[in-house]
Amino acid sequence: MKSLDVITIGRSSVDLYGAQVGGRLEDMGSFNKYIGGSPTNIACGAARLGLKSGLITRVGDEHMGRFIREQLMREGVDVGGVVTDPERLTALVLLGIRDEEHFPLIFYRENCADMALSEDDIHEDYIGSARALVVTGTHLSNPRTEAAVLKALALARKNGLRTALDIDYRPNLWGVAGHGAGESRFVESGKVTAKLQSTLHLFDLIVGTEEEFHIAGGSMDTLQALRAVRNVSSATLICKRGAAGAAAYVGSIPVRLDDGQTGPGFPIEVFNVLGAGDGFFAGLLKGWLEDADWPTALKYANACGAFAVSRHGCTPAYPSLGELNFFLERGVKRPDLRNDRELEQIHWSSNRHRNHGGDWSEYRVFAFDHRVQLEEMAGYTPGKGAAFKELCLKAAQQVQAGRPGYGILCDNRIGRSALHAASGTGLWVGRPCEWPGSRPLELEPELGSDCGGLHAWARENVVKVLCFCHPNDDTATRARQEATVKRLFEAARRNDLEFLLEIVQPKVEPVDDETTATLIQQFYDIGVFPDWWKLEPMKTATAWANAVSAIETNDRHTRGILVLGLDAPEKELAVSFEVAAGFDLVKGFAVGRTIFGDVARGWMKGETDDDAAVAEMAKRYQRLCSIWDEARVAAREKAA
Repeated sequence: MKSLDVITIGRSSVDLYGAQVGGRLEDMGSFNKYIGGSPTNIACGAARLGLKSGLITRVGDEHMGRFIREQLMREGVDVGGVVTDPERLTALVLLGIRDEEHFPLIFYRENCADMALSEDDIHEDYIGSARALVVTGTHLSNPRTEAAVLKALALARKNGLRTALDIDYRPNLWGVAGHGAGESRFVESGKVTAKLQSTLHLFDLIVGTEEEFHIAGGSMDTLQALRAVRNVSSATLICKRGAAGAAAYVGSIPVRLDDGQTGPGFPIEVFNVLGAGDGFFAGLLKGWLEDADWPTALKYANACGAFAVSRHGCTPAYPSLGELNFFLERGVKRPDLRNDRELEQIHWSSNRHRNHGGDWSEYRVFAFDHRVQLEEMAGYTPGKGAAFKELCLKAAQQVQAGRPGYGILCDNRIGRSALHAASGTGLWVGRPCEWPGSRPLELEPELGSDCGGLHAWARENVVKVLCFCHPNDDTATRARQEATVKRLFEAARRNDLEFLLEIVQPKVEPVDDETTATLIQQFYDIGVFPDWWKLEPMKTATAWANAVSAIETNDRHTRGILVLGLDAPEKELAVSFEVAAGFDLVKGFAVGRTIFGDVARGWMKGETDDDAAVAEMAKRYQRLCSIWDEARVAAREKAA
């Protein structure tokens, strides 16, 4: 048994995608950062489709190199072949979307890390761990990287791997076009043709556009070019023909291009062609490595390519396996796939862990995002408030001890220093948006009326909003609150931020086993799909069952539910944990004042020093974690 399905080898870069669409690259005002490079994209796309993929490349010993490595791991790509180069910088690419036909880009690849890949970076045990090896053409353009590729191919043959080539012709990267011609996809070059033809016999599968086969075959006539390739290679040839689809040619080349084996196409709007071929290749790999027939493999490939050309970015556009299957079963509802809300919800929710990582099968969250409760304490000052929240963070990290499954809720108004310090610690970080105690709901002024302030948030921050609501709310109040929640939710999605909705019922209205479930359904009905729910500790199993059913009926991909505390005594929380822990969708708790309330009052008045405050809060937080864990174990033992 092989531990990997496929290894790709070659380019790895950071793509800086212009956020503005329809303008010149010269005029771009902001950029979105993604990982890029054809083999990197293919490895990620394959991983999203359930294949075990790995990558051989080099990255710099700096922030962008670490970003690539960390993002590959979040995507599920094995990084055993990723080498950190101590001397060279990670490659960068600047890209833009001008219109449906023009996609300007600039490669920053002078002496970059991935072009320093050498034979010493190729290890037989790693190559032998895979079923297939995919090579991309750029790394045949330089003697050093070519030697590495040829060694990898020789080891692949020795160890029985399938081998594939993505021609991936970029004239700029072969030195036959200038820096300003990054968008160019074809320049004739006998030198490039000769180099490619010297290696084509090493592959079982060769994939390219018509123009890429022109350079590989040395002819501007596609049929003649395919025949020239066939003269030196027995590989299956996959020719991508744009709107005409793609075709597989096994054996002799037919008299017409249309006589190749084809798969169904998908009538979609072209928004961005950059990276589409890599998405196509990932889908093709799924079929090829499953030994599907070529029409089926091309169906997967065409579908993945359709996703890619309809979305912003390369790797972020590729589908998960669940998303692909849903699309193939349901079909195209609207040609601009990025605006298909049902499809985009599945895309977001089935890929979101690749953006945020972490093992969140259990959530133990210390909530100290409180503002009014601190401001009303005797002895409070803004400086003291900030310092106390730093102590809360220390207590949380003391309990976390570097382990997954722990988190905090922290605000930016009082707790900014703690919020920023939490970045990169491995803690789950939620950040509140509501103006404390507001009903109807108002948001923190720093967000702006359009919630544009979310643009400045760290990507690991989860947007959290508390809404005091009840099914019996009058029409005006309900409409106003739902509009605010939806505006915030949509802004969070635009900024690639996860969203947590906390709902608390005003105590002046009656509450029964249906109340929370009814509220949950009302929010789904207006198109709000929280990644997380934070719910009151309901007293009956029936109430929890109704709430869980309402969520799972609308969103089977939700992250889960956190139980909030409402300053309840520890014993009372323990009872509520016992009930909630019986439901798998309830993943843990987010409790605050039960942990810090008494400590804060004493500390603000100078009755408790810093070390004692941290120790006491850590003790209480750890005790709640233990109570939750014990409740979960007991619930599972009972169910078994």
